[in-house]
Amino acid sequence: MADEETKQYVEACAPDDATVNSKCFEVHRVGITIQENVEYYSKWADNGIYDQDLCSERYQGPVIAANVLTEHFNDNITETKILDVAAGTGSVGKELQDRGFKHLDALEPAAGMLEQARKKNIYTNFYCEVLDGNRLPIDDDTYDCCVISGGMGEGQIPCHGLYELIRVTKSGGLVCIVMREEYLTSVKEYRDRLEPLMKKLEEDGKLKQLSRDVVSRYSFDNNGVVYELLVC
Repeated sequence: MADEETKQYVEACAPDDATVNSKCFEVHRVGITIQENVEYYSKWADNGIYDQDLCSERYQGPVIAANVLTEHFNDNITETKILDVAAGTGSVGKELQDRGFKHLDALEPAAGMLEQARKKNIYTNFYCEVLDGNRLPIDDDTYDCCVISGGMGEGQIPCHGLYELIRVTKSGGLVCIVMREEYLTSVKEYRDRLEPLMKKLEEDGKLKQLSRDVVSRYSFDNNGVVYELLVC
C-alpha cells in the first residue's frame, strides 16, 4: 500500500484502531531501514504495549500460522523443533505452545521484543539476530520448521533471507511464511522478486511449494498469504 493510501486508511479507522494503524504505518513506511525498524519495534514492545495493540482481534497472523503448523505436524507435534523467525514478543510461540509444541526457539532482531518474549517461558533459545542473508549462529539442519508471521514488510526480512531458512531447516522440513498479501506488490523488495525466487529455488531442487493460500483478515481487514514450502 502506498504511503498516501495508508494514511487515508488510518484516518478512516475507529479511534483505537487508528492509533495502532498509525504505528503500523510508521514501522512499514516506504524507505525505512532495518535498523530503524528494529529500534521502533523495541520501543513499541516496552511495557507490553505491542501485545495490547496487536491483540488477536486485530492481528490473526499468529493463529493462522499455528493452525497451519498444527495440521502439518499433527502426528509429531511434541517432537517438532521450530524456529520462530521475527518472533517479536512471542505471539506465534504462545499459539504453538498452546497447541502442544514444546521445542521452540526465537529469532528476533529487536532486543526490546525479545525481552518481552523471555518473560513468557515459551522458548528455549533466543537469537537476537537479523535475518538478512548473512550466516546465523545456528548449525545446518537444526530445525524441522522455520515459521515467519509478521516479519515480511518494509525494512524487514529480504528475499535472500530464504537461503538461511533453507540452510537451518532439515531436509523434509517446512518453511512457513505468513504475510500481508499486498506486500507482494507494494513492497519494492518483494515485488516481482519474492515469488520468482521461490520458483527458482523450486526449479533448483531446494524447495517444493506445498501450498499458497490467501486468507482473510490476516491483520485488521487485510488479506494475508500463507506459503508452505518443503525443504528438499
